[in-house]
Amino acid sequence: MKRKVELVILSDVHLGTYGAHAKELVNYLQSIKPKTLVLNGDIIDIWQFRKRYFPKSHLQVIKKIISLAAKGTKVYYITGNHDEKLRKFSPVELGNIAVIDKLVLNLDGKKAWIFHGDVFDASIQHTKWIAKLGGWGYDFLIVLNSFINWCLVSLGRPKYSLSKKIKNSVKKAVSFVSNFEETAAELAIENKFDYVICGHIHQPQMRKVENGNGSCLYLNSGDWIENLTALEYHNKTWSLMEYEKQNLPISKDDESVNTEIDPVALMASIKMST
Repeated sequence: MKRKVELVILSDVHLGTYGAHAKELVNYLQSIKPKTLVLNGDIIDIWQFRKRYFPKSHLQVIKKIISLAAKGTKVYYITGNHDEKLRKFSPVELGNIAVIDKLVLNLDGKKAWIFHGDVFDASIQHTKWIAKLGGWGYDFLIVLNSFINWCLVSLGRPKYSLSKKIKNSVKKAVSFVSNFEETAAELAIENKFDYVICGHIHQPQMRKVENGNGSCLYLNSGDWIENLTALEYHNKTWSLMEYEKQNLPISKDDESVNTEIDPVALMASIKMST
């Protein structure tokens, strides 16, 4: 039986990169029946997109999202920095799928402000080539980490995250995450939002932020590179879904999925048809 969920938010899937856990994401999407699905940026990694690497499992994610929309789920695709080329088409709607840059939802009388979060990142706004170089380096680090973890698991030892170790040991990285969260929360409080929901920094989080002007709940959906997390809202309650705690079976590959796809061309054709 599929779990019914009012709202699911996920971000930073980075389809088209070696670090994306597409099979796990398909398994998760197959286990739920969401009324609304919000894809909060960096779903398709257009920065690092290569036609020679877009495996069937990555296409199955897209196919599953389209299938959910066809069955009645409202899907919002919020653009991020790695899929920023889609911003030239935003806003656009095709059936139950909408491509937008930000979203405000009313959840049981409370306002939720949802956006990717790259607007707070000065390195992306002013030195994009450095950010892209960092993205390639991160992709390489994830591939290296996958090999190391394969060796560790073969030896019966627990997995190890190189990127988490590096980020947690670099004071500037820790400070950036803290500043990001505080900035998002303060803006939400200033604009009278009850919830502010971001992605971008690959740090799943749920915490209440208070200042002299009020309070709000800051939420971050994490990512599907390292943390494999999503936010769920149901019966007036938020929860952080952690895939590794779900014990879901691995689905079989769908041989019928076409492996030739260019997401930018796909969005262009959608724009021309509307």
